[in-house]
Amino acid sequence: MPIMLLAYIIAYIDRVNVGFAKLQMLSDLKFSESVYGLGAGIFFLGYFLFEVPSNLILHKVGARVWICRVLVTWGIISGCTALVRTPAEFYTMRLLLGIAESGFFPGMILYITYWFPSHRRAAIVALLLTGMPIAGIFGGPISGAIMRFFAGSHGIAGWQWLFLLEAVPAVLLGIVVFFSFDDRVLHAKWLTPEEKATVAAEIDEEATAKTHQTILSVFTSSRILLMASIYFGIEMGSYAIGFWLPTIIRETGVTDPFQIGLRTIVPYSLALVFMIFTGRHSDRTRERRWHLAGPCILAATGFVLCTQGASSPALAAIGMNLAVVGVVTSVPMFWALPTSFLGGAAAAAGIALVNCTGNLGGFFSPAIIGILKTHTGTLNSGLLLIAACMLASAVLILTLVPAKLVNR
Repeated sequence: MPIMLLAYIIAYIDRVNVGFAKLQMLSDLKFSESVYGLGAGIFFLGYFLFEVPSNLILHKVGARVWICRVLVTWGIISGCTALVRTPAEFYTMRLLLGIAESGFFPGMILYITYWFPSHRRAAIVALLLTGMPIAGIFGGPISGAIMRFFAGSHGIAGWQWLFLLEAVPAVLLGIVVFFSFDDRVLHAKWLTPEEKATVAAEIDEEATAKTHQTILSVFTSSRILLMASIYFGIEMGSYAIGFWLPTIIRETGVTDPFQIGLRTIVPYSLALVFMIFTGRHSDRTRERRWHLAGPCILAATGFVLCTQGASSPALAAIGMNLAVVGVVTSVPMFWALPTSFLGGAAAAAGIALVNCTGNLGGFFSPAIIGILKTHTGTLNSGLLLIAACMLASAVLILTLVPAKLVNR
């Protein structure tokens, strides 16, 4: 879990550091807000196209080899983003980064199902996804510091240094994964035979009670479509935060990249605490729906308050904290739902299908916000749209997800 957590922190930083690079990159390369929004979002088209086959390959060859491949290739591509000069090159690198990273997150979720039974999984997924707020706590200040203090060094712009330096850890960690991961419980050298048998028996017994035992059934399942629809709304909010939070902060009057980075510490710190508490409480009570719908409603409220930045920076700051806390908490709480009823090879396809379909929100969210900002001059209309998406997900959870299906 420590290695998985570190990998997720690096993945999240490499995925959204373009939000900080934007603060200098747009003026240097003469890109519009629409170009940035499309480039940020096009990452998820590559993600969408290759996620299901990537997860099926992981299921066949094992997490050790495949996660190593993912980390090394995305690190190389992320670093090469420093070389872009035109919108077409920017789009190409973002698309390739999405393809390279497409197997990572669903692979981690699938890997967790090999090791933990469902009644422990919400807390474990929440632990993995603490990487998101941790990345915000440390990644923001680090990204801001790189852009301020490395700008112009050796004739390289601050945003270029950002991509180059933050790509190195992914490649190094890929090597660590190759030599340290065990694909299954039965392969773990650090467990006794009795411990292996106990864990494996519990997971095998649980697998027999799960539905969608064929891959084909996943693609025709109304449950999977419902899960993907819920996740789409959540991801619309998640990547509004991931790609636009530095811009939201800048619109309150803060212009220095390092100071913007420092201001991400508080909301992500609050999110870290709230996420862990909610995951543990959900597992202890074995209640899933309200533990997910509640954070979605909280995030929607926060996005609405963020629109008040021009007239009331203090109110917008409160909204920013609520939005980050709600979004960050809703992601791990969501994954307790589909993993409670998917099993076998279908879990590989189902988790990937839900994730890649939902992650189309990662394409539409930054792209639509960028277009709206270009035409209206503010983020307000885009933030209201995101609030509506988060609220729609909450409604779907409470009205269409049966409690007996997921409360395990």
